[in-house]
Amino acid sequence: MSYEDLLPIAREAVAIGNRIVTERAPRSVTAKGERDMVTDVDLAVEDAVQAFLARETPEIGVLGEEHGRSGPADDSLWWALDPVDGTANLARGIPLCAVSLGLVAGRRGVLAAIDAPFLGVTYSAVQGGGAFVGEERVRASAVDDVAEAVISIGDFARGEGAEAKNAVRMALLSRLGARAQRIRMIGTAAIDLAWVAQGRLDASVILANMPWDTLAGVLLVREAGGVVVDLDDTEHTADSAATIAVCAGLRQELLRVLRESQVDAHR
Repeated sequence: MSYEDLLPIAREAVAIGNRIVTERAPRSVTAKGERDMVTDVDLAVEDAVQAFLARETPEIGVLGEEHGRSGPADDSLWWALDPVDGTANLARGIPLCAVSLGLVAGRRGVLAAIDAPFLGVTYSAVQGGGAFVGEERVRASAVDDVAEAVISIGDFARGEGAEAKNAVRMALLSRLGARAQRIRMIGTAAIDLAWVAQGRLDASVILANMPWDTLAGVLLVREAGGVVVDLDDTEHTADSAATIAVCAGLRQELLRVLRESQVDAHR
């Protein structure tokens, strides 16, 4: 079965998540770490999508944010699932959240489906086939000057070591805030990355990399003509420390600002 053959399955999987998210409001919110939460909706989506994928693709394991690994443990091909990316938004009634599903071959995404339930859009991509919102092909922005760029910044770090990590974020906000057209903090990596692919954002700087958050969106950006790299400008993979997604014309300038921000944070 080709990756293209698996795309309808991925689209139906995130549609299942869409129906759960839109048909029921969260009834319970449980802390699972420092300033980190899970709702009953997250759990219901993950249960339903994992069960669907187990029926449709029993030979492919699933890594979900809430329940971890299920199915075959073979890392040559696996699904990365975030049942609700943007849980804090969902819990507060903010309509910026998404069901994100990526198919990963080794350490790189090869198929993506992201459904933003309250925005009424689904994004998809297959390696080598372009990036789409619905049936419309999308392209990353052509902006090549930070002064004209709208850039999103990922959430602040939590837990052990957060103070040092957030010093870099604060330095980055200061430098980009003085130069970029606008800075945004949307609260969902999946939508950040989908919007870079769509050209709504010119870059997204996520100084973290959880596979379920990023691997679907990373493929979207690449298939839309954008670039996704790690902090050291090497190709982004599941093992990267960060997820820097950017339209091609801003790559070097944004990475230079990021390096300067790292220096600022350690002074």
